[in-house]
Amino acid sequence: MLSRHERGARRMSMIRLTEPQSMGELAMITSLLEGSGIAYMVQNEHVSSLYPGLPILNSYVMVDESDQIRAEVLLSRLRLAVRDVSAQP
Repeated sequence: MLSRHERGARRMSMIRLTEPQSMGELAMITSLLEGSGIAYMVQNEHVSSLYPGLPILNSYVMVDESDQIRAEVLLSRLRLAVRDVSAQP
């Protein structure tokens, strides 16, 4: 069954936003997008967890082309926050 975000996303021009490196990162990204009202779709979400480490099967997050800039700004803030926390002693 498709989520509300996936149903809406199928009628849009989707572009690849990012390729999460772990299931935890994927959960953070999708939560951030959903909380910001940005429709998204995750390709290979469940396949990548079956065979971790195979780059061809990595999941990736797609957003509508019209939301690309807003989504990239949100991700840059997330990555900056993660970098700030990990830089602390």
